[in-house]
Amino acid sequence: MRRTTRSIIVGALLAPVAALSLLLSTAGAATAIANGEPVPDGRYRFAVKLTMTGIPTADGGRRNSACSGALIAPQWVITAGHCFRDADNVRVSRPVADLTTATVGRTDLTGAGGHELEVVAVIQSPTADVSLARLAEPVRDVRPLRVGHRPPELGAVVRVTGYGSTTSVNPAPVTRLRTGQMTVVSLSDSVTGLRGYAPQSDTTPCPYDSGAPFFLERAHARPVLVSVVSNGPSCPHTSVENSARTDTIAGWIRESIRSGGAA
Repeated sequence: MRRTTRSIIVGALLAPVAALSLLLSTAGAATAIANGEPVPDGRYRFAVKLTMTGIPTADGGRRNSACSGALIAPQWVITAGHCFRDADNVRVSRPVADLTTATVGRTDLTGAGGHELEVVAVIQSPTADVSLARLAEPVRDVRPLRVGHRPPELGAVVRVTGYGSTTSVNPAPVTRLRTGQMTVVSLSDSVTGLRGYAPQSDTTPCPYDSGAPFFLERAHARPVLVSVVSNGPSCPHTSVENSARTDTIAGWIRESIRSGGAA
């Protein structure tokens, strides 16, 4: 069955907060980013876990879910636009859950360190499945991921990091950041197409990896964001993964942060 999103659609209908806590505490043995590998402590500290508690549903209930993302400015996280949708399944420029918490700079979610901050505002891209989430306070001790202004070359190898599941079957987010690599196979106005590369040819994002960053790595240079996880087939897979391109909206990202980023 094809995945159309990896966060809210696949989120279980978990009313109490305790249910989400139990889910997270029992998921640590899985390898998020399907057929990926664990991230060493302190690496890719710009990676963000978004935990949504109490998302309204169409029948008047509440459910919990999660997304991944990246810190791109001291007070701003980039993620997928569909991570913030109302009960009618419409993307909105506001937090939709009773509480949305961003965990920044913490490789192992069961450990200490890093920051846990509430998301207090959201801005949706008008052209791509991308949103910007403003944190209650700026993070000063984590270097943000740089947003690229040029498209990646076809054939380029990019890395992805996320806190999602290892499979689309009974998916559950894990508690340790995971990573893998994919290659760029296509570019359109708003989508970057990718295929699995390493550790395996079917290394791919999974549910709850929505919004996770794809970025270029260069020796002696900061990593550069090229897109975020948006949608693709059930994971793991060897087909094309459709990520939301960010270089084409780099100006919008910069202006949105400049005009709406006052602490």
